Amino acid sequence: MRISFIEAKSPSSHIFSKYTIPRLGAVLLSTILRERGYEVSAFIEDIAEPDWFYVENSDIVCISTITSTSFRAYKIADRLREKGIPIIIGGAHPSFIPEEALEHADYVVRGEGDITLPELIGYIEKKNPDITSIKGISYRDADGKLINNPPRPFIGDLDMLPFPDFKLVRDWKPSHIYPVSTSRGCPFNCKFCSVITMFGRKYRFKSVEAVLRELRHVISHIKASIFFVDDNFTANKKRTKELLHAIIAERMTFKWSAQVRTDISKDEELLRLMADSGCDTVHIGFESVNPETLQAYNKKQNVDEMIHCIKMLKDHGIEIHGMFVFGADSDSIDIIRKTRDFAINHRIDTIQFLILTPLPGTQFFYEMKESGRLLHTDWSKYDGHHIVYQPLLMSPQTLHIESLKAMGRFYSWKYIFKHLVHLDFFHVAIGLYGKKAVHRALNETRSYLNSISQLKKIKPLTLR
Repeated sequence: MRISFIEAKSPSSHIFSKYTIPRLGAVLLSTILRERGYEVSAFIEDIAEPDWFYVENSDIVCISTITSTSFRAYKIADRLREKGIPIIIGGAHPSFIPEEALEHADYVVRGEGDITLPELIGYIEKKNPDITSIKGISYRDADGKLINNPPRPFIGDLDMLPFPDFKLVRDWKPSHIYPVSTSRGCPFNCKFCSVITMFGRKYRFKSVEAVLRELRHVISHIKASIFFVDDNFTANKKRTKELLHAIIAERMTFKWSAQVRTDISKDEELLRLMADSGCDTVHIGFESVNPETLQAYNKKQNVDEMIHCIKMLKDHGIEIHGMFVFGADSDSIDIIRKTRDFAINHRIDTIQFLILTPLPGTQFFYEMKESGRLLHTDWSKYDGHHIVYQPLLMSPQTLHIESLKAMGRFYSWKYIFKHLVHLDFFHVAIGLYGKKAVHRALNETRSYLNSISQLKKIKPLTLR
């Protein structure tokens, strides 16, 4: 049986579109099916155009999508379904809105698909005649009734999973970033994040030896920087230290980055191990410099901790990619500008200023939906770069434009020349790309903002 996996492409570019990091779901599931004897190819549209001849001659097509890529995913599904190919859709968005996805697909895999998908394909092959026994799927019965089978329990032993085989991804060429996952879930509960509803609050992780086996495999074949894609790489500090000690003991030499929280600054041993094992950059969700907003987001951190974290990381030679989210009910224009100044004054190396987005499956989404504050459900705009709800203290247009302007002020000519003087051409390139991305976004956003003005009868904003 020939199976194609497609990861639908992003609807628009942003500051880091140049550095595509595939989501691991499609690659891992492709690997699992290949190990079961199927002929499998994975196509990641943000990397390259799929081989449509191969796809259209597949026995099953599996499509992975998040909210912002769902319209594209549905378009692909509709076209292939017309050709009589069974379509399975999975990922965060269909997991939370399976009834919508089933307008375009035959089956939805909700949540983790590592066990569910092979069982479902076995049913399609008629090896398993009882579809009601397959946990974690949604479908319509012969009468068109929506059936949501009971959820699949989260996998307890992540060591059972194979290494994702990127050779299955058509036209994939490792450049300078290679994704590695060592855990699932997050013990925190940020109200705008869908991680805990998708993967749970219980932090599950691979054993140190299992991670080392994958790292040995990666660095023996590919000379690339590794990005640990865990939602919080240091959630269990004891386990993280064990892993870093082992990397150092084996004298593995590679550069790596990961997503962490500000609480790492409270553990100097952890910081030293991170630096000694090759960590050159961390991605931190600072989110806001407004204490009220941090409380509203349920971040469990404060501005003093953020400042201390920045200092400690820089003392250990680790660069910082800071991520901030604008648009809480306590955010004003002044907060956006203070956040921009905070990032500049504390010399954060790179930033993303995102617009708060009510993603399906999150507490924030249901709050906005129930209060009637959603502007629309054009999912392609639910990407963190477009305003899709009515803020409390400013107009939607103001939040959208001020977020772009803040990023433009950060990636300024001063930023570019500062790094040029030190011959830091990587950050020069980031600065130039950031300026270009902001300029393009400001030019392209006029029609979108005018369209939401008509929806809410808000006076169109004049862009300057």
